[in-house]
Amino acid sequence: MTQTPKSSTAPPPPGHDPVHGTPTMPSVPPQASRPTAPAAPRRTAFAEGFDELRAAATTEPGRLRIIGALLALLVVAFGAIAAWQMTERAAAADDVLNRSQPLTSDAADIYRSLADANTAAASGYLAGLQEKPAMREGYESDIRTAAEKLVTAAANSEPGSTSADTIAELSRLLPEYKGLVETARANNRQGYPVGGAYLRAANEMMQKKMLPAAQKLHETENQRLSDDYADAKSFPWAAVGLGVLALAALGWAQHRNYQRTNRVLNHGLVTATAASTVVLLWLAVSHTVARAGLNDSYEHGVRSLNVLHEARIASLTARSDENLALVRRGADTKALADDKVVDAYEWGYDQEIDALGKALTRAEGLADDTAGKKPVQDANSFMKVWKDRHTAARDDNDSGNYQAARDRVIGAAKEPTSVCFDNVDKALATALTHEKTEFKQAAGDGRDSLTGLPTGAAVLAVLGAAGAVLGIGRRLSEYR
Repeated sequence: MTQTPKSSTAPPPPGHDPVHGTPTMPSVPPQASRPTAPAAPRRTAFAEGFDELRAAATTEPGRLRIIGALLALLVVAFGAIAAWQMTERAAAADDVLNRSQPLTSDAADIYRSLADANTAAASGYLAGLQEKPAMREGYESDIRTAAEKLVTAAANSEPGSTSADTIAELSRLLPEYKGLVETARANNRQGYPVGGAYLRAANEMMQKKMLPAAQKLHETENQRLSDDYADAKSFPWAAVGLGVLALAALGWAQHRNYQRTNRVLNHGLVTATAASTVVLLWLAVSHTVARAGLNDSYEHGVRSLNVLHEARIASLTARSDENLALVRRGADTKALADDKVVDAYEWGYDQEIDALGKALTRAEGLADDTAGKKPVQDANSFMKVWKDRHTAARDDNDSGNYQAARDRVIGAAKEPTSVCFDNVDKALATALTHEKTEFKQAAGDGRDSLTGLPTGAAVLAVLGAAGAVLGIGRRLSEYR
């Protein structure tokens, strides 16, 4: 029996299609994904710019462009800093003239008005029914002046500042003080001794609260004036330093240009150098003149004014103590270091009159002309007469002759001490007016010397920068 061979079931050879008989591509087993290398970090614009700048610096045109840009930048920076610094100094000098010193004088006037009102109140109490209208009007005028000056000072002070708080305190105390004085005056006219107690309370309020507050206000404003002086006189080191650096750079650029071209002058660079030189000289001369004027205004204006204010305050306090010594009639005493007990107001008068004499001596030394010295010398002469007459009044009071002492003090006598006090006060007022004029003249001259400099520095700096750019541009044109 014949067997039929079995069909083969072996798989077709690789690459052979059993249906179509055509070869096929062998299948490729999937392979695991390989990690790719990270992309190089992108360079920053600054780094690229630096590379470009470094590449440009290897050629002469590139170097010239860099030099031109730096010169223009340096000249403009010099002009900008000069304009900024001199604007600040001009503003500070203007503050000295129109804000700080007037406010300092207003603070001193507040003190003087309060002290004078206190003196007038005591004098009016002593006069009683014989009080003259002029005496009363003097008191009212002082109160009005103090109130007006407080309003002015409040308008010019910064909210929340020490000065603003002090002004608010004085504004609150002033009506209270006036009420005590009016009560004392009313009781005194009716013959009630309690009037003396009210006057004493008013004087204590003035001496212990109001005058110290007014003195604090004056010291605060005086410090503000000193700060403005310091700002106005400070040397502009940054501007001068940049000016010198700009001139050095311009000089180097012209020397470099000469070495490479044998041309002595480059018109653009010469223009830039001339503009920078003018600004630097203008800056130095103007600041020197301004500083000299401000120093003069301080030495012969502010210092004299401060001493004269001290003298006037000492005079007013001495007069107030002189009056109160008679009002209180020895009721207030003071124990000295040697256990000696003296009348407090007589002791106070002696202290203040000595302070007045010392202040007048200093004021005469600070006065720089006859017009300033003469009123101070007159005040000193009147003070000596006042001391002699006060001694006579004190002797009368110590001997029990109260009426004679009172007449020597308030004006019933032929030569009362009130006349001496008025003469001292008028002489000091004349001296103060003269010194204020001297201050305004000197400070005004110092401020005016800075006029136009900030604007001029800015304009000349732009002109200088343009000159530097054009000068370098002229050299660049030779490479085209």
